[in-house]
Amino acid sequence: MAFSRRALILGGAAAAAQCAAVGRAGAQTMTKLRVAAVPIDITAAVLYGVAEGFFTKRNLDVELVMMTNGPATASAVSGGSLDIGTATVLTIANAHESGIPFVLVAPGAAYSAAQPTGSLIALQSSPLHSAKDLVGKTIGVTSLKGVSQMATWAWLDTNGVAVDAVKFIEIPYIDMGPALTAGRVDAVVAEEPAQSVLLANGGRVVGNVNDAIGKTWLGGGWFCLLDWANAHPDVVRRFADAIAEAGDWANKNHDASAKVLESYTKQPMNPNQKRAFYPERVSPALLQPLLDVSAKYGLLKSTFPAKDVIAPQVL
Repeated sequence: MAFSRRALILGGAAAAAQCAAVGRAGAQTMTKLRVAAVPIDITAAVLYGVAEGFFTKRNLDVELVMMTNGPATASAVSGGSLDIGTATVLTIANAHESGIPFVLVAPGAAYSAAQPTGSLIALQSSPLHSAKDLVGKTIGVTSLKGVSQMATWAWLDTNGVAVDAVKFIEIPYIDMGPALTAGRVDAVVAEEPAQSVLLANGGRVVGNVNDAIGKTWLGGGWFCLLDWANAHPDVVRRFADAIAEAGDWANKNHDASAKVLESYTKQPMNPNQKRAFYPERVSPALLQPLLDVSAKYGLLKSTFPAKDVIAPQVL
């Protein structure tokens, strides 16, 4: 990671001291929170919470800070310029292995096999129809040794194909369609909104590789430093409650939530896009599948109990 354990711990201590007065203010006092925001579907619950007043009703004055990358968000949370950030579960797990005390307080979107928001895609004309057809082929993923490649490894394993029988190359979502058409790759692993774009332009699903991790699992969520959570237990619980209500609202109101998200992205949402599913709470059961598979394929040194990276206030 691009930040040291010492810097993050010192920054966390400073943040806890700086914000101690907020924790003592009580549930009836409006509490100011600076929260990272990324205007994409999987992390949009915080946007819905602000737009629909779910934070305000719990006396939380949330200031959204738009962030573009994980290391910058982690550094801002550790240094106290952000109270709560958003990150992938794998980022939180890697920090845990390095002794960095990040803990999840609320879930982002979860993968659900009932509404797969990511898949392995080839062209309609491709001869690929099963895992065994991929032997000797090349698959494009957005990040080598990332979750998409790991899910594909697990899917290949499940279907009796050696993971080293397939080549992977790194390719941005925006280049996946042209790469398929030009034959530079035989298939790609795409998540929404790229998935729906590819399927609408000559692609088809070869396999739902994310199912190999689990039928339902959490990809990311909202996190803070453990010291900050311990200093502000009531604020953490109120934040988690607001995210839970926002997620439930979004699950039931796709058209309305799309309009909120579009107001931030300034882009119309693809009507064919499979929308994110928001679980009510962060839980060990949602985290453990990804941790276990990450350890199996070397993205983590070893697996560990998922509760170790969840704030005790929300367990």
